[in-house]
Amino acid sequence: MPIWSNLKKNLKERVILHEVKKGDSQAFVWLYDQYSRQIFRFISIKINSLHDSEDLASEVFFRFWKEVNSSDKKIANPRGFLYQIARNLVIDYYRKKPRADLILSQNQEKIVENIADHKSRLDQKAVLESDLNQVKQAMNQVKPLYQDLIIWHYLDDFSIKEIAQILEKPENTVRVQLHRALKALKSVIE
Repeated sequence: MPIWSNLKKNLKERVILHEVKKGDSQAFVWLYDQYSRQIFRFISIKINSLHDSEDLASEVFFRFWKEVNSSDKKIANPRGFLYQIARNLVIDYYRKKPRADLILSQNQEKIVENIADHKSRLDQKAVLESDLNQVKQAMNQVKPLYQDLIIWHYLDDFSIKEIAQILEKPENTVRVQLHRALKALKSVIE
């Protein structure tokens, strides 16, 4: 059943993308509603400033709209293309600014709190938040590519194939890099 579900989703995204290319703003709003929270989360994990994360997330969708409507570039995976734009914007962000320590700001701690299950007992919640903070700090100590791979695959449920499309690399290379990313994260945590 998951294969059928993925096929339906991919088909819907392609139809929506076709409508966006024709200038349909409602189709674009659908894409925005579908992916804006994920794109924002991806950027905010990588950037210390909540304000800058919001700006960059907006810029992702602006560039997506501009690219879709101004070029004949064939986009096979709209979600992957959005993440590709987001990744490039984060890279540009750090090229323009000196790289600061990527420790959770107070605003980002609120984002992490939203991930936690609010119905759990207080002691379990404290342990979970502590673990999430530890993982977040450990993530900041691995290479940016490894951060991307872990976020895409484990937080955003991207398949290896989708990640390979974003990075424009063979699937086997992505599998190896994902394995190395987990190994690097594990070594930092331990």
